[in-house]
Amino acid sequence: MIEVYIDGASAGNPGPSGAGIFIKGSGSVERHSIPLGTMENHEAEYHALIKALEICIEKGYRTVSFRTDSQLVSQAIEKEFVKNKRYSPLLEKAIELSGKFDLFFLKWIPGSENKSADELARRAIRLNEGEHS
Repeated sequence: MIEVYIDGASAGNPGPSGAGIFIKGSGSVERHSIPLGTMENHEAEYHALIKALEICIEKGYRTVSFRTDSQLVSQAIEKEFVKNKRYSPLLEKAIELSGKFDLFFLKWIPGSENKSADELARRAIRLNEGEHS
């Protein structure tokens, strides 16, 4: 089973944003810091999930267990519903991608257990800012 820790972060709301993705499995570790441009923090959380799903699909992983410290994202995936309709297309994309796995789990964890993904997301914000300066 591949373990995937994800985090989205924004410097401002909205502001420069990034996705942090930390993948453990098959004896290897992968770290991804992906600049996302300017968006709100919740949008960055969804984009982190989508980017991580895309990476796992590209790698051919079939069984994945995701961890996020975003209650908004974990509850939306669990219920397949989001109150704020602005996030509906992001949720739909995430659900579509998650259906491509033999097994997909997403679990909420406290931020203290998600430090690796958080650091990667913060690095992605800085990479983002570097592109515009």
